[in-house]
Amino acid sequence: MKRSSLVRVAVTAVVVTGLVLPGCAGAEAPSGAGSQSINVLTVNNPPMQNLKKLTKRHFTAETGIKVNYTLLPENEVRDRTNREFATQAGHYDVASVSAYEVPIYSENGWLAPLDSYVKADEDFHQHDIFPNLTASLTGSDGKLYAEPFYGEGSFLAYRKDLFRKAGLTMPPNPTWQETAELAAKIDGTEGAHGICLRGLPGWGQNLAPLNTVVNTFGGAWYDTEWNARLTSPEFKRAVRFYVDLLRSHGQPNAHRMGFLEVLDTFVAGKCAMWYDATVLASSVEADGSAVKGKVGYVPAPYDRTEKAGWLWTWAWGIQKACEKKDAAWEFISWASSKEYQETAGRELGWTAAPAGSRKSLYANPEYQKAAAAWYRQEHTAVTNSADPKNPGVGPRPYTGISFVGIPEFAVIGTAVSQQISAAIAGQQSVDQALEKSQDIAHAAAAKYRAE
Repeated sequence: MKRSSLVRVAVTAVVVTGLVLPGCAGAEAPSGAGSQSINVLTVNNPPMQNLKKLTKRHFTAETGIKVNYTLLPENEVRDRTNREFATQAGHYDVASVSAYEVPIYSENGWLAPLDSYVKADEDFHQHDIFPNLTASLTGSDGKLYAEPFYGEGSFLAYRKDLFRKAGLTMPPNPTWQETAELAAKIDGTEGAHGICLRGLPGWGQNLAPLNTVVNTFGGAWYDTEWNARLTSPEFKRAVRFYVDLLRSHGQPNAHRMGFLEVLDTFVAGKCAMWYDATVLASSVEADGSAVKGKVGYVPAPYDRTEKAGWLWTWAWGIQKACEKKDAAWEFISWASSKEYQETAGRELGWTAAPAGSRKSLYANPEYQKAAAAWYRQEHTAVTNSADPKNPGVGPRPYTGISFVGIPEFAVIGTAVSQQISAAIAGQQSVDQALEKSQDIAHAAAAKYRAE
């Protein structure tokens, strides 16, 4: 992909169409791109660490654009991104956003639309990106506001070697009840915990997997009149199940463990099973993992629904206040490209290629060979995930699988997640946690009931 030509093409498109990108201090001259730098805010996880590692000798060497990364833990990056975009402070040109933020941020005018850049940049191959991810990053106005770095569904990883030793068989499509029974039977085999799950507070931490359990158990955060339903029998049953499973057969100190902490525990060989994001597989199967080649993958466990997994993407959005939009697009069009996937695959191993976003990766024989243990399950989990508009049982007034698609959820979800984490820690009962959570959720939706 010829980076130096992309800025010229994008600027030309802006001039020809008469489009003025809001918040930009003026179109940048192509000759100036080489001396620029941009600031990127993102989550501190292995795929992003790999991206940072490869940026200087590939992207910067080719374009002259320096990238200053700020990598933070998941909860912190969400808080900072929200403050940054809400105030349009302009400290960061590009930030990681998701299907939760895009509808909210675009409605508030905090994101710059990307349509003109995508149209001008044929080498980006927008058609290669999974349509459900493109749809999730499109605003209510029909404009595209972000591009996925990687996409993910969720699945259940399990230690094939421990299952053989314990004389157990993993069903090809397990229910949650079967999963709990297997966790009880295998718990302690070679010192491994029966199952590891997120317990750390955060609407994108313990609530991400827990909400899929709530959905498939028949629960919902709100009924169609926006009455909170966190103390309903279905919601209580789901949370009790999750908390009891962790407390009985999960890892110690689970209330302090999010995705990265559980990942470390699993790759150290201390978990027999792990339900989480499909992106986990690239680290589980990486060199240095104690369980590389020992893990099998099956679909997300279910209860009352046929599908129970989530759909998620860490994507790149440009702040509307950004004064370097052309350089920002240059970065996005590289980081989210087929070219970058191939670069990561060649230099770091194909399991390091950010997956779950492009069709072409799953047709690549090198990726198929490297990811033979999981790429089919990964592809299915991403492309055939639960429907964000109808992820559970019965109607609901909001969209979202692992989140509730309203602006207030970042606050109420965090507050509820803290109550759940306290129950996991044994500091209160599930009933007590949900009584408090019910009040939080009900008060937050007052304006919707009044409409």
